[in-house]
Amino acid sequence: MASNKRNLGFSMTSNKDTHQLSSTDCSFFGDVELAPPNEIFHTTARFKVDTSPNKIHLGVGAYRTDEGKPYVLKVVRKAEALLLADHTLNKEYFPITGHAGFAQAAQKMVFGENSSSIASVQCISGTGSLRIAAELVKKVFPNSTVYFSSPTWGNHAKIFKYTGVPTASYPYWDAATRRIAYDGLIKALNAAPNGSVVLLHATAHNPTGIDPTREQWKQIAALCKQKNHFPFFDSAYQGFASGDLDRDAWAIRYFYHQGFEMLVCQSFAKNMGLYNERAGCLHVVASNDGQAKAIFSQISLIIRPMYSTPPAHGARIVEMILTNPGLYAEWKKELRGLSERISSMRPLLRKELERLGTPGDWSNITSQIGMFSFTGLTKAQSLALGDAHHIYMLSNGRISMAGVTTANYKYLAKCMDYFVRNN
Repeated sequence: MASNKRNLGFSMTSNKDTHQLSSTDCSFFGDVELAPPNEIFHTTARFKVDTSPNKIHLGVGAYRTDEGKPYVLKVVRKAEALLLADHTLNKEYFPITGHAGFAQAAQKMVFGENSSSIASVQCISGTGSLRIAAELVKKVFPNSTVYFSSPTWGNHAKIFKYTGVPTASYPYWDAATRRIAYDGLIKALNAAPNGSVVLLHATAHNPTGIDPTREQWKQIAALCKQKNHFPFFDSAYQGFASGDLDRDAWAIRYFYHQGFEMLVCQSFAKNMGLYNERAGCLHVVASNDGQAKAIFSQISLIIRPMYSTPPAHGARIVEMILTNPGLYAEWKKELRGLSERISSMRPLLRKELERLGTPGDWSNITSQIGMFSFTGLTKAQSLALGDAHHIYMLSNGRISMAGVTTANYKYLAKCMDYFVRNN
């Protein structure tokens, strides 16, 4: 029987168990172009191969110790040990919507103890929950546009693009003042068509690190109610931003108690350090329990042909920590310590820039919160720091404050000073 390889444009090599295209055949993949690298992961790759003792990684959004090392929470190790010792657990599939105990515990963490009429499903961390939410928006709001901040997390636009959901933006960053462009935000949301979907960062806005004040949040909520806009919260940093779980959930809870139907995407990558466990949740607030049940069933129809069921280990860790009083108290204490270490780097970096007399106002470094600082550095300055001084950051000027340590902040400030003056 003739080989199907020839019909598909392949020819076999004579001495190897591999195949190669002949010079006269064409490939089905001939028009496939090499994709550009993802900036964050490419920055990490460049950092890893750099042999300089002065190298600093400020690109990736992951916690680092003051020695610049990755960190596994002690409470997570305790929870894993307890799970390993539990011989009643098995490796069977979870339901399509994931671990119910995890989802309910995660829901209470976001909305408080007395939440109701909420469909909560386990998803593959924050990105996965956003993708499922985008599919739900496409299904439920087929004629609506999703508005997100300018700038926003780089993956937001891509998620909606590949889901086929139309998007627009509202102003958020005022480059001149290095503060929130609040007037522009209000003007844009007021001009948006009634019934638009508005994506909001629950706390520690990425990339700017600037949040609305509580009074501004109230005004945003009032505008959304007036325009019948649908709120869509991305919550990636609860407890990690300020060290206080309730404080970081304030905006979501305010909208919830104002009676909004809404979406909330939740990640445990940062606040439990479960980056590669991909533990997250999607919460859909409905008007009543019957609607929540119907939404829950529709989400399962979205998940099933996409990835079928979510992974177990990370969800079990989170559920154990959130439902065990001793572990929960230990986690909150440890989480506050992580937040405080990052926060303590802000005044050090600002004071050193000011000591050097670096041109400009650097108060934005200490007025921002959470993992990131939107420095105000230009693209040319940001790229030059990596090329010339082994300081790897995003080209938009965003730095991860978790990568700043007591050992490197002076070197970082010195290099920033040089390029602000000369580039």
